[in-house]
Amino acid sequence: MSFAVSDGVSPLLHAALTGLQTRQDVISNNIANVDTPNFTASSVDFESALQDAISSGKFQDGSAAPSVAVSEQPTDTPVGANGNNVDLRHEMVASMQTQYSYQIVARGISDHYNLLKTAAVEAR
Repeated sequence: MSFAVSDGVSPLLHAALTGLQTRQDVISNNIANVDTPNFTASSVDFESALQDAISSGKFQDGSAAPSVAVSEQPTDTPVGANGNNVDLRHEMVASMQTQYSYQIVARGISDHYNLLKTAAVEAR
């Protein structure tokens, strides 16, 4: 059975997954460049935009797009001798946290659609 759903929760969950995927991509790039001279680590923020969109009640697809910021000093780790500021320990922890968050949101999407499916079947 296939059906189209238009509700307020699905786009929010999709925006959260998109933000988490963008964060994981940036973390992977930081890790890949841990030994690159003069590389500056980046970070991703999407939670504040998502929270603002929810609070205002004006969420639309794309209104909570993740932002990638290059930071001069994202951690307390000093810049290395080669000018690189990637803290591998910090990036690995952030990667694991992002992976767990992604799994939780993906489970939320699955549960949400199962609930909608059950409601549709009961409504018949």
